[in-house]
Amino acid sequence: MHQLVVLLAAAVVFMFALLTAAAAGTLARLDGATYPTALTRAAATFAAVLTLAAATATVLAQFLA
Repeated sequence: MHQLVVLLAAAVVFMFALLTAAAAGTLARLDGATYPTALTRAAATFAAVLTLAAATATVLAQFLA
């Protein structure tokens, strides 16, 4: 059961990272950025969300263990 919760939480984080990356790319494109620049901003946002989720999980693991 514990593994299922971890898997579902990882899926939610991944979907949230995809949605924020898509929003960042769309906003960059609406701001007049070229496609490569918008893709770079989207990729940076995706990486930042995953990094923040990993850091949060590390901190929470210390308190829950």
